Amino acid sequence: MSHGSSPTPLTTSTSSALTGTIRVPGDKSISHRALMFGALAVGRTTVSGLLESEDVLATAAAMRAVGAKIEKQSDGSYVIDGVGLGSLLEPEGVIDFGNAGTGVRLTMGIFGTHDIAATFVGDASLSKRPMGRVLDPLRDMGTNVIARAGDRLPASIRGAKQPLPLTYRVPMPSAQVKSAVLLAGLNCPGETTVIEPIATRDHTEKMLAGFGADINVSVNEAGERVIKLQGQPELKPQDIDVPSDPSSAAFPMVAALIVPGSDITIENVMLNEHRTGLFTTLIEMGGNIEYLNKRSAGGEEVADIRVRHSQLKGITVPAKRAPSMIDEYPVLAVAAAFAEGDTFMPGLDELRVKESDRLAAVARGLEANGIPCVETEDTLTVTGGANNIGGGTVVTHLDHRIAMSFLVLGMAAHKPVTVDDGAVIATSFPSFTPLFADMGATIQGTSGEAA
Repeated sequence: MSHGSSPTPLTTSTSSALTGTIRVPGDKSISHRALMFGALAVGRTTVSGLLESEDVLATAAAMRAVGAKIEKQSDGSYVIDGVGLGSLLEPEGVIDFGNAGTGVRLTMGIFGTHDIAATFVGDASLSKRPMGRVLDPLRDMGTNVIARAGDRLPASIRGAKQPLPLTYRVPMPSAQVKSAVLLAGLNCPGETTVIEPIATRDHTEKMLAGFGADINVSVNEAGERVIKLQGQPELKPQDIDVPSDPSSAAFPMVAALIVPGSDITIENVMLNEHRTGLFTTLIEMGGNIEYLNKRSAGGEEVADIRVRHSQLKGITVPAKRAPSMIDEYPVLAVAAAFAEGDTFMPGLDELRVKESDRLAAVARGLEANGIPCVETEDTLTVTGGANNIGGGTVVTHLDHRIAMSFLVLGMAAHKPVTVDDGAVIATSFPSFTPLFADMGATIQGTSGEAA
């Protein structure tokens, strides 16, 4: 995996117009869950369009470790022969999740209510991220936990022999925490309830329903989402077509908006309302973004998206929108660097605990390239329109989204932009470099040759 290999610096410089019709990788959130639910179902699940990134392949390895058979077919699809809910085997070795925060947290939820022991490890970045937000409710359900100080990896759990259903109010907007509790609730007798004061991406609820779980979602008088799950269902295998990842689509989208003359179409992008905050924000900034051929695929709305170079203007991004675009703020900051005036982004405290302290990493990357910005504990203000930007080297902190965002910056900057390690991009978007090359951009390695 790239997180254990030597750093691979990459550089981008001013690009000619980006053109073409492209398809970005399958959605990472859907890919993780398809593997997990397929492993918990009885029978064969088929998944097409699976994102073959390091993060997702780590989840596949974890599901194999507890007995599921997962094989890639000649047509590129994957078949999963599930072991069945309640029938997981105890893994023989440690479970290495590399950089995959979603994978490890959701898997902890699954394992936490099965009578098995497992030890989770990760790379340097993942080992710094907080796991207590998932482990605390699992403890309440009967899971035994041994972890490093601050509930960080490596961590070992012993699943509850007689797990207890839980009513849990999620203390922060986190689809990972919500999902971990629901997945733990699958193997609990009785009803598990999750109360979500601020709505987050709902892929887990939708896919659980698709696999045959008894799950009900309502809104209470306080406007909170209330999710009730009946435990110990028999999950039924499904055929899943994974739509393109909106978080990955964000990079060519912003690149096309800021590189003069660009006109691209991104095919089959998921438009789940809890994932499209960036699209809404870019349109409000004046982005020429058009949804074509809207349709349904696998229970999710998808569309082809045409994006053309635009004169952007700075705006205030509503804080309540943050959960629907939390992974996209780094590349939004890049778009803001080319907008007229200030772009103010509040409600960003969750960025402090992502693959890196993303808020600090973005601010330092902007400063290194001559872009005025102001960082507070939970806000970022970017002033666009600076002259002579670029020329800096950005420290990625093993964060794939920092690396990709600043490579996009270099495509429209006045001087080349270098990221200290492009290898980390493989955790979510292994085809990033060739895809941009197909559109006309140049990404160079340390040798000066195209990467």
